[in-house]
Amino acid sequence: MKFQYTEKKVSLPASVHAYAEKKVMKLERFFGDDAEALVAFGVEKNSNKVEITVHAAGTYFRASESTSDMYASIDAAVTTIERLIRKNKTRLAKRLRKDAFTREPEAISSFVPDEPEEGFEIIRTKHFNMKPMRREEAILQMNLLEHNFFAFRDEDADGAFAVVYKRNDGGYGLIEDEA
Repeated sequence: MKFQYTEKKVSLPASVHAYAEKKVMKLERFFGDDAEALVAFGVEKNSNKVEITVHAAGTYFRASESTSDMYASIDAAVTTIERLIRKNKTRLAKRLRKDAFTREPEAISSFVPDEPEEGFEIIRTKHFNMKPMRREEAILQMNLLEHNFFAFRDEDADGAFAVVYKRNDGGYGLIEDEA
């Protein structure tokens, strides 16, 4: 597994990076050797935030945790990714290593039983005409509807499909079609 580290508003000793690498390597049994892990450390409002993103087999796994201790944040983020993998193991079995689920984890950090896996059931379908509009107009429309996202045809990109969304930091994001 390849590792990348980023630090925001904090400078950490190498021992924290080594601890994070040791903990994230426990996830290697699910992935092949070509997996990549990005570990971002940060300090926000007197809490230590760790965000772990693992990219393997064309799938991204992401967990973000904040606690008062950086080590506890690392542990919580790794546990969250393990829980996501276990919860979706039948769907992920084809993408992850063939022997990923043959043995149980050495130490399960939670006594909570595995959640039953639910299917992806579409409850409601909406149809609407997506007219071409500018990005600012799409943001305005999203705010008027009081939604968190809005799909539209982007006039600035020759009518390509795009989505604007509200970010947790109060800003806006744009998802564009690469084609």
